[in-house]
Amino acid sequence: MRIPHRHQTLTMALLAAVVACHGLTPLCAAVPQPLELWYPAPAKEWTEALPVGNGRVGGMVFGGLASERIQYNEDTLWTGIPRDYAHPGAAAHLDEIRRLLFEGKQREAEQLAMEHFMSVPLRQERYQPFADLLFEFPGHAEAQDYRRALDLDGAVATTRYRVGPATHARTVFASYPDQVLVIRIEADIPGAVSFTVTKKSPHAGAETFRHDDQTLGLRGRVADYTQSRGAEKRPSVLRFESLLQVRNEGGRVRVSDHEITVTDADAVVLILAAATSYKNYHDVSADPDARCRTTLGAVAGKDYSALLAAHQADHRALFRRVSLDLGTTAAAAKPTDMRIAEFAQGEDPQLAALFFQYGRYLLIASSRPGSQPANLQGIWNESLTPAWDSKWTVNINTEMNYWPAEPANLSECHEPLFDLIADVSRTGQSVAREHYDCRGWVLHHNTDIWRGAAPINHSNHGIWPTGGAWLAQHLWYHWQFTGDEEFLRTRAYPILKSAAMFFADYLIEDPRND
Repeated sequence: MRIPHRHQTLTMALLAAVVACHGLTPLCAAVPQPLELWYPAPAKEWTEALPVGNGRVGGMVFGGLASERIQYNEDTLWTGIPRDYAHPGAAAHLDEIRRLLFEGKQREAEQLAMEHFMSVPLRQERYQPFADLLFEFPGHAEAQDYRRALDLDGAVATTRYRVGPATHARTVFASYPDQVLVIRIEADIPGAVSFTVTKKSPHAGAETFRHDDQTLGLRGRVADYTQSRGAEKRPSVLRFESLLQVRNEGGRVRVSDHEITVTDADAVVLILAAATSYKNYHDVSADPDARCRTTLGAVAGKDYSALLAAHQADHRALFRRVSLDLGTTAAAAKPTDMRIAEFAQGEDPQLAALFFQYGRYLLIASSRPGSQPANLQGIWNESLTPAWDSKWTVNINTEMNYWPAEPANLSECHEPLFDLIADVSRTGQSVAREHYDCRGWVLHHNTDIWRGAAPINHSNHGIWPTGGAWLAQHLWYHWQFTGDEEFLRTRAYPILKSAAMFFADYLIEDPRND
């Protein structure tokens, strides 16, 4: 599948990682060179914002002045309902489709397949944005000494600037140990922190509410929708909620049903918990409110320093396993966008090393044990209708995201993909049976949160039954790099065997051969 420019960052950064990492050895020493992306101006559009993530919750930080936006996602918020995409009785038409193809009647074969062989429904579901945090900072329209940055080693996004005599700073990170998004807003002059923050969801019917005197809530349900004009409405079932808790140092705080207002504080910490009703691809009975309450309750006794320390210790345990030094020139001191524009001049080897480490950072931020695997956009998406639905496209894109996992020493980040493979090895059994009358399991070129395995979209490209076998190779890669015999015996081999069983039944001789 061709990747549009605006969605290239994750895949290309991860590809850079796998190209660069051959022959590297694990290191535990401190990172020997600055590893940060930085810019002298706020992001003007979503693709310029800086990503943070803990595998499940992701945020895009714009670094605005008077108005700031942090767009956030939770990786189980999708359209749709639990369903089996298999087309009952499709196998009865397989021999005729094959006959037409062998006779060179491509168009007739495609038409027959569209009528009797494709997924029900024809298209899979869409990954969804959760909401925006929208801040207003009065008096901050004009600032000096502006700098926003993403520290890859520390896994924090920072925004810093000066208004009059006061230097203002914001720090944002997504903690995997505590499963929260954390924002610290501070100034070097007491009482200089004043702002309002609200939540805005793109989902119709979502509402904000005052949870308590320190917490603003947002709750809603993914709406039913139509895939295209004139199509039948498709149901959606997932409910969602997020809670934003404020902790102020000095000053005053007021929480209404719509916003949090902070006045004359020295510093403020905001803690965001987000959840949906998704448990797994066939169970959507979870309580998002209870999940958010539990998450905030677990961090009630932890101050900002403790949250940051736990987050960075966890991140660095993965990130600092690999170091890459290609040399540094004076170009490394320039803003990242300027370095990229000038890279063709060939005088900035450290940018290649930075890009390699950015790929590793993105995989850590978008794929951790217990989360969904990284999709076409990792875990970051602002659109209700993202390109290719921001699914898992397994005719190369999902594989590309995970090619660096083992050689770049991030085996743990491979785990969510193994979980997805296990899921589709089950849902793919009904597709193997109903579509091909075969044993084992099959997966075509896409899957979604409901683990659809049937051919989708159009017969001229959707009937591609090798997706499962290719994706399952990642189980073998993990065994090759780790030598984990228990993993091979109990998790990998049964899935690989079942994928092979499908092809043992599916393959036929070409009748045109003598």
